[in-house]
Amino acid sequence: MEYIVSLLVLIGLYIALSSSFNLIIGFGGLVSIAHPIFFALGAYTVGVLSVQFDLNPILAVAAGGLVALVASFMLSLPSLRISGDYLLITSIGFQLGLIEIIKNLDLLGGASGLSGIPNVVEDNRSLVFAAVSLGLALAVVLLVRALVRGPYGRAIQAMRDDELAFSALGRNAKNIKITIFALGSGIAGIAGGIYAYYYQYLTPDQFQILQSAMILTMVVVGGMGSVYGPVVGAVLLLALPEVITFLNLPSEIMGPLQGVIFTLLVIVFLFVRPQGLVAPKRLQ
Repeated sequence: MEYIVSLLVLIGLYIALSSSFNLIIGFGGLVSIAHPIFFALGAYTVGVLSVQFDLNPILAVAAGGLVALVASFMLSLPSLRISGDYLLITSIGFQLGLIEIIKNLDLLGGASGLSGIPNVVEDNRSLVFAAVSLGLALAVVLLVRALVRGPYGRAIQAMRDDELAFSALGRNAKNIKITIFALGSGIAGIAGGIYAYYYQYLTPDQFQILQSAMILTMVVVGGMGSVYGPVVGAVLLLALPEVITFLNLPSEIMGPLQGVIFTLLVIVFLFVRPQGLVAPKRLQ
């Protein structure tokens, strides 16, 4: 039972992550894979505030989301003047650069990781975190649904489909890009804060490129540009590694194998079913 509940915690967090990433890449058309670094910023913010200052958990998680949101401007303001492959390359450099900074800061535990994050839930710990993470997932899905199905959603779609025509009508595409990028990053930061409190230990390796591949696979397989696609993708991609564990493969094989599976799934779905398992609905 404990195993299933802990899996539900991860499912809730990754639904929030993949849905917020889908807002950026699926609805906004912004090709960035730096989402895990905002997840990391939220987690490390909570780690430092709880270990060093014993801040209230709710305030610490909110601060994690705010730090991730503000940090998103470091990437979006200079790089959203470009698009496509150039934005992708910029996001990779941004993620790798911040990971190296984290590895070399003693305040963040360095390469060995940050430990000592306090346990903020004593009774029924896993059940409480499962409820919190699934609640966050539900809130994020409903938020994205309300956002993209309203007038602002139609503006996002118009900008994504034809930015030149959108700008010619007098609309500011850059402001929309920055807004959805900040919103998606802030949500990732909040998820990171909950992740930090649940696992109570953070290392830079938890937020490497493999995380980017995993979240991207969830979005592509579930349905890029679909409100509920990332939910399906997150559940499927978290259940799949658990099935692989029954093969009893050595640990040095398991890690690379997961990366290969994520990559192959993206390639297969892009060619065979590019709309994903849940095809996106055209906004009216």
